[in-house]
Amino acid sequence: MEEMGQSPRLCTLSKGLLAPSRGLTQGSQNPEERIFHINEVRAKLLEIVGVSTNWRDHVKAMEERKLLSSFLAESQKALPSRRMKDSYTEVLLPLGSQPELREKYLTVQNTVRFGRILEDLDSLGVLICYKHTKIHSAKMSPLSIVTALVDKIDMCKKSLSPEQDIKFSGHVSWVGKTSMEVKMQMFQLHDNEFFPVLSATFVMVARDSENKRPAFVNPLILESPEEEELFRQGELNKGRRVAFSSASLLKMAPTAEERTTIHDMFLSTLDPKTISFRSRVLPPNGVWMESSKLKSLDICHPQERNIFNRIFGGFLMRRAYELGWATACNFGGSRPFIVAVDDIMFQKPVEVGSLLFLSSQVCFTQENYIQVRVHSEVASLQDKEHMTTNVFHFTFMSEKEVPLVFPRTYGESMLYLDGQRHFSSMHSLETLK
Repeated sequence: MEEMGQSPRLCTLSKGLLAPSRGLTQGSQNPEERIFHINEVRAKLLEIVGVSTNWRDHVKAMEERKLLSSFLAESQKALPSRRMKDSYTEVLLPLGSQPELREKYLTVQNTVRFGRILEDLDSLGVLICYKHTKIHSAKMSPLSIVTALVDKIDMCKKSLSPEQDIKFSGHVSWVGKTSMEVKMQMFQLHDNEFFPVLSATFVMVARDSENKRPAFVNPLILESPEEEELFRQGELNKGRRVAFSSASLLKMAPTAEERTTIHDMFLSTLDPKTISFRSRVLPPNGVWMESSKLKSLDICHPQERNIFNRIFGGFLMRRAYELGWATACNFGGSRPFIVAVDDIMFQKPVEVGSLLFLSSQVCFTQENYIQVRVHSEVASLQDKEHMTTNVFHFTFMSEKEVPLVFPRTYGESMLYLDGQRHFSSMHSLETLK
């Protein structure tokens, strides 16, 4: 069972992020806005998009959405500007006050399933963007808003109690022409006060009513220095993602320091009894990377579809996380706790009826930290060709020190360096320590 463990109760809010029952600055939240119950989020999304809840009627419902194309703007300038607080949303997950909800979120260790939290964050991010782009003259939105990227999820508490209420809050913090960055936080009740336990940054993209081409989104008005800082951070995040992609090991050779790291690891695995590059032995407390793999297969049933009749991105994240957790548990020999989720790019939508192949392996370790990479591929029942849809990066912390992982091949060496890069980019290590 995947989970989060025991750690200090408090952590600080990121600068400018919203706390429950507060706006971007004190008192700026719209008093008319109510808090959504977690069960209302999907119903609200279905209402906004206007699609059918019956799978058999989905083709007809999507045809009806084509009529909404007349509401699409020809340029971003044609759209009214919005404030950050216009999209501010709070959602309550009342695990404490409504015990009947717990079963879905419960692990066997009596903690909260992080995979379920990923699903809720994904739905909340989409709802926030629909509030930002709301067209008051239209009953339904002409936009198809989908998750493009999970930029970062940082934990500042290892364990969540399944017997205390949880609250999510978030808002749009940056916009491009057709994309939006959403900042979200999660809080848990303790002594009648909500304390932050998680912060997340998602990037959403807007497409037309048929989900075929990009569509413009409303520009953002900045009303305070805090909001200006949030927007500036969104620009920096975009630049960082571009730089990280440009330096990808799929495009560029490793740095001199990284090449030295790999060569030193290679030399440490040579058998001292032979003068040969082919004779390899593991150092003490070492494990070959290839032995850390786990795989799974899912059939993507209609039950897991999103509001656009593709497979729900939150479901994909949950299944990948659960496999990643099992991989870390199997490797470390003790219960792992999630520390960070990093750089999940949704490269291709997953169609209902697809076969979902997930492959997970440990690619980097340090002390009691385990960096896990999960690769996602799909194939249709008719076509056996496999296509990559996602690559997931999870950082776990084990209860005890874990073995060092050693690559055998050049390809595994690149996975090791990629895992090291993702591990080094984490923000939450010091908080959890």
